[in-house]
Amino acid sequence: MQIKQSAEDYLETMLILKEGKGYVRSVDIAEYLGVTKPSVSYATRNLRENGYITMASDGLITLTEKGMEIADRIYTRHKLLTEFFVRIGVDPDIAREDACQIEHDLHEETFDALCRYTGVEK
Repeated sequence: MQIKQSAEDYLETMLILKEGKGYVRSVDIAEYLGVTKPSVSYATRNLRENGYITMASDGLITLTEKGMEIADRIYTRHKLLTEFFVRIGVDPDIAREDACQIEHDLHEETFDALCRYTGVEK
């Protein structure tokens, strides 16, 4: 299941917002990612057309099973990488920033090894 990094970022953000607020709206995505509302509209249209999200008439966004699978995979990587970097002495803000970059490109074998090394289950 290959999708672009930006789409993964949008799906991950939707999961984070859902967990934090209980709902997902385009305006919240724009604010969280620091992008414009038209950018969010373009991205959500593509995600909807490809079956990763649904949008209700009231504007609320829901991850589909396919979208949730990707969002959860990326967010799990992000949390583990951030925690690992902080454990080895990296400033938490830098750790989060680096995790955001690495989470998309990390090979599954490397991620599995990191999970084993840290004792964290995927």
